[in-house]
Amino acid sequence: MLFRKTFTTEQEIIKGCLKNERKAQEQLYKTYSKKFLAICIRYVKDKNLAEDVMIEGFMKIFDKLSQFEGKGSFEGWMKRIIVTQALLTLRKQKNLNMEVLQAESHLEPSQTTYEFDHLEADDLMLLIKELPVGYRTVFNLYAIEGYSHAEIGDLLGITESTSKSQLNRARNVLKQQIADIQTKERRING
Repeated sequence: MLFRKTFTTEQEIIKGCLKNERKAQEQLYKTYSKKFLAICIRYVKDKNLAEDVMIEGFMKIFDKLSQFEGKGSFEGWMKRIIVTQALLTLRKQKNLNMEVLQAESHLEPSQTTYEFDHLEADDLMLLIKELPVGYRTVFNLYAIEGYSHAEIGDLLGITESTSKSQLNRARNVLKQQIADIQTKERRING
């Protein structure tokens, strides 16, 4: 009988991947591929391209695994590589245009909270997906991934104020889309 090694803990998976053991790599991929594909789709709307981005991201994870120092979250470390890979893909395709008017680049993000309570998470994600690329990218990085405006500026090669402006514009577009949905619902229901 052939003995098959199993990898049950994160540490075992990491050690196995560092030794280029296929089963460990497969386990890592199976554990995180769905989550990382969802991240890629948030940035790259085309599912096939998002899958390519995710696979390229995993290749970088395997390649750079020896650089993981065990400080902080392993998932967070991998997620940063996946997000960076998605941003590089957008940049290569020249889709990452920051549509900023000079007069509005000083705007701070709106402090208003919006009525998202009645929206399902999937509905909100669909609205985000329809944002222009620049708005969507900054919104995802700030509101979903938790990056600061300074970090976003470094990642995208833009100023901190441009990042803030893009976030503000994204929020305003989302607010308008939600208001439009609410208006349509009132017409239908009443």
